[in-house]
Amino acid sequence: MSDNIKYKPDKSPFELIVPKIPFLTCLSETEISTLKNLVVEKHFKKNQVILYEEDTPNYLYFVYSGKVKAIQLSADGHERILAIRKKGDFFGEMAILDGMTAPATVVAIEDATVGFISKRDFETHLLQNSKALREIIAMLCVRLREAWSMIKVLSFEDAEQRIRVVLKNIGDQFGVKDQRGIILNLKLTHKDIAEHANTARETVTRSLSRFVQSGEIEMLEGKYILLKPAFLKKIEI
Repeated sequence: MSDNIKYKPDKSPFELIVPKIPFLTCLSETEISTLKNLVVEKHFKKNQVILYEEDTPNYLYFVYSGKVKAIQLSADGHERILAIRKKGDFFGEMAILDGMTAPATVVAIEDATVGFISKRDFETHLLQNSKALREIIAMLCVRLREAWSMIKVLSFEDAEQRIRVVLKNIGDQFGVKDQRGIILNLKLTHKDIAEHANTARETVTRSLSRFVQSGEIEMLEGKYILLKPAFLKKIEI
């Protein structure tokens, strides 16, 4: 074997997600290398808290593996899921930018690895980079549309329709298409769906049973859900 052949070391988890995040892809190799050394990597078990509400304005984080959710607790103690993020996604951009955005606790849905970058490093290495800043502004527009979608869900008075829209939105984000329809590639309990749709778990159980009986969805092994074409046709636009 030739001694002249050079092998590149395996990429770090941070480098592997760079192509998925526009405000990182615009950086030079040197800038990415600098950021790589600033991001702190941590591992979390399923249901473990990643960030408490008081911590969220201090960090931006990247999901290296697994899935996580941002939740808020209402005054009566009920949990509401604000968003779910998977491998290659990021979280905390709103709070780290203004420090005033309503905070949320972040919890691992499954075993997850997360990278954290501090507010100071974020401001120094991303906000002061004009290319990255333009991409961050574009990203905020995307997040705003996501917020509008969530508001739309909560605007439906009918709980069953809220559940339908929640399942459709999860399908848009985590769905895998096959000849039967869209498989939600996310293990969902009835409680998870209820927290998304701001309704009772018992309401979700009854609604899912009706969807199954009408042939609109199919419950697959491992808590996965198949959304059939008949289900998607009933979603209000």
